Amino acid sequence: MNNVVLIGRLTKNPEVREYGKGKNAGTVANYTLAVDRDKDNTDFIRCVAFGNGAEFVDKYLKKGMKIAINGEIRTGSYENDKGDTVYTTEVFVKSHEFCEKKEK
Repeated sequence: MNNVVLIGRLTKNPEVREYGKGKNAGTVANYTLAVDRDKDNTDFIRCVAFGNGAEFVDKYLKKGMKIAINGEIRTGSYENDKGDTVYTTEVFVKSHEFCEKKEK
């Protein structure tokens, strides 16, 4: 089973963009969630949302907001410009929830 639930704050405004063309087109949102591991340590988790989730992110989420997410961990790799292999870990977000009341 690959399921992760995290609560944290957005480190900056999400980056939302369109991708693909025609049948393969869609919306993707990328953001980083700061999650406190304990009193002295914070993890910075890369998050990705697609489709309706990305549209929700674009409409409602901003830097500093405290949210809860549910998703799955995905790992990958790519080769950078220097020819080195870079490994990635991200949470593919399935759902978002607000953890604080809306600011006035």
